[in-house]
Amino acid sequence: MLRALPYKTNQFLFVLLKISLVVGAFYFINQKLTNNNQLDFEVFSEFLTKNRVFSLKNIIFLLLLSSFNWFLEILKWQNLVSIFKIISFKEALKQSLGSLTASLLTPNRIGEYGAKAIFFTSKFRNKIVLLNLLGNSMQMLTTILLGVFGLYFFISKYPADINYQKSLKFLVILLFISSASFFVLKKKEVTIKGVSIEKVLRFFKHIPLKHYVFCFTLSIFRYLVFSFQFYFLLHLFGVEVDYKNAMIVIASMYLLASIVPSIFIFDVVIKGSVAVYLFSIVGVNELTTLSIVTCMWLLNFVFPSLLGSVFVLKFKLPKSVES
Repeated sequence: MLRALPYKTNQFLFVLLKISLVVGAFYFINQKLTNNNQLDFEVFSEFLTKNRVFSLKNIIFLLLLSSFNWFLEILKWQNLVSIFKIISFKEALKQSLGSLTASLLTPNRIGEYGAKAIFFTSKFRNKIVLLNLLGNSMQMLTTILLGVFGLYFFISKYPADINYQKSLKFLVILLFISSASFFVLKKKEVTIKGVSIEKVLRFFKHIPLKHYVFCFTLSIFRYLVFSFQFYFLLHLFGVEVDYKNAMIVIASMYLLASIVPSIFIFDVVIKGSVAVYLFSIVGVNELTTLSIVTCMWLLNFVFPSLLGSVFVLKFKLPKSVES
């Protein structure tokens, strides 16, 4: 529709769209910080100041962990795109952080798929969507695998009032339905926006094994980095717990939080609720838990999305799309 409009009108609307995305991102981040029903931002700030949690050395270390976390994600994206197009690390950084900002208001960050695709010409966009799906799936697989182990040890160590027999039956039924759906879709000529499931599976089948291994390895390292960051924050807030026991709770928290669909801006609320429940079982008070979850959200999502807003404002459509 935009192509039928004059070139200057197209440019004006595109600039307006970019500004709207950035303003929207800033607005919702501000709303989340100032109108948080779980943790009042003034209480959060006062708690940090009163307890003198952060020295300059600790702040730098936490920022380094966040930077390394995103370095691994950007490197993973660069490697995936290299399957059909070589891009620089700088380009991968722009695409990763810019798409993060653009996807803030979408359920489960689904807007990231379209945001990354728009960096490429139309002939590459279907591949970009599928590669982004692969990267996210690898990260989710890591969360599930480590989370299942964490939850198993958590249940063994801290028995809660849960009917595990019914929960197990539910998971088995869910797994059965998922498997049956997969085989039905595989046999039938089902299409997604004109692309058949068979073609999608063929696309993934032709990706060299080394890319799967590299992607999965980086996903594991990412998981270890941000989970260690959570553990480090526990110690900064005065929670005396060894790494093994902390990881049991942290892995369980990320597993349970990841399976709940949510709009990205409420992701901190979901993780906060799950974290409060799990850490209360091991004796950590609610304010401390919510403060740590908020810090993790600020360090790994808010700050990178603010940087990504710069790339959104500077973004220009590929030449073949502009014309």
